Amino acid sequence: MFRHVAVIGAGAAGLVVGHELLREGHTVVVYEKGEQVGGSWIYTSETESDPLGVDPNRYPVHSSLYKSLRVNLPRELMGFQAYPFVARNDEGSVDLRRYPGHEEVLRYLQNFAREFGVDQVVRLHTEVLNVRLVDSNKWKVKSRKKDDVVEEETFDAVVVCNGHFSVPRLAQVPGIDSWPGKQMHSHNYRIPNPFQDQVVILIGHYASGLDIKRDLAGFAKEVHIASRSVADETHEKQPGYDNMWLHSMVERANEDGTVVFRNGRVVSADVIMHCTGYKYNYPFLETNGIVTVDDNRVGPLYKHVFPPVLAPGLSFVGIPQKVIPFPFFELQSKWIAGVLSGRIVLPSQDEMIEDVKAFYSKLEASGKPKRYTHIMDYPQLIEYTDWLAAQCNCQGYEEWRKQMAYSAFKNAFITRPGTYRDEWDDEHLVAEANKDFIKYTSNKSK
Repeated sequence: MFRHVAVIGAGAAGLVVGHELLREGHTVVVYEKGEQVGGSWIYTSETESDPLGVDPNRYPVHSSLYKSLRVNLPRELMGFQAYPFVARNDEGSVDLRRYPGHEEVLRYLQNFAREFGVDQVVRLHTEVLNVRLVDSNKWKVKSRKKDDVVEEETFDAVVVCNGHFSVPRLAQVPGIDSWPGKQMHSHNYRIPNPFQDQVVILIGHYASGLDIKRDLAGFAKEVHIASRSVADETHEKQPGYDNMWLHSMVERANEDGTVVFRNGRVVSADVIMHCTGYKYNYPFLETNGIVTVDDNRVGPLYKHVFPPVLAPGLSFVGIPQKVIPFPFFELQSKWIAGVLSGRIVLPSQDEMIEDVKAFYSKLEASGKPKRYTHIMDYPQLIEYTDWLAAQCNCQGYEEWRKQMAYSAFKNAFITRPGTYRDEWDDEHLVAEANKDFIKYTSNKSK
């Protein structure tokens, strides 16, 4: 069975979904609101009118990239299996570092789209307004072009790949509404210069928070990081910095401009920046309440992909977090493409529903909050990707990739948290990866 499939979004997930659907023989339309493919890897200096990103009338900016961003995974680990992320001088690579900047990632994704012809099925400047189920298990997609022309098209299936790094989640801080300083979310952070000589509190100490604190240190008077993952008494001056401290979480904010931490320390601050992640958001999707977002749980979804009642016509790619994104999207895409063609058979609707219920019960029994439903630790990631590969009867994560994932995590968070992008000790895994890549790069050159 070959189907007509709509893909929402032309970022990394949407591009690899388009590729796998085309490989399977489906016809594809990839909708993209922006002027180029690349999704969240497209940098813009533009920020939103509301720095917190909560005003419903603000003009939304999709990108959350800051100018200095470098990837936090080595390029060998990061690339699609079918198209390794190696430096290709013939394709315009200008950043040859193992942990390159965001510009290199965008070039890589755009080269991928051209290499496999995905760019030919992308409709740029086309915003999806509504997706809904219609008669005979078909899906109607309503879209608007740049010239405000509105169109509707019917599809056999829809794959949602609109990302989840655009709608901010904010920390709940007692007294924050009457605190007089400036608040913002890291979504609207670009460069450190505007924070010259200011006292900045960052809430959140993962990914963006780790990078931004170093970015700010050369400009801000003081940088204070509030983290939920440390003991309440924590107050630590950060190694290598004279103006940076790690604290436990903020306890309250006061009208006089001070902020009190759980460790009892009081700081008079100019800025509070929420580095607290994002919400899943699907304003265009109409499912009559079948798929909901509740405390950042998108569900019910079988294996984070298919809503049982609407499968296989509706699916999602890229929802889990703390994964190895691009090859993770790739495996999910292979599964969806095979299911839509009938080559791979899903369990019955009842069986999928029971699987989701069992998964939720397991999370609850372990004490994991609902908002962490889609966050995977390393063992869960490996178990999940091995399962996907078995479903698809395809290559899963190579052994070197599994080992490199663990090594990169350890290097970034334990061994060399400040210098992991430029110092490492897994050269043997790099050599294995490059040996493995030869079969892809040699095929490309023929």
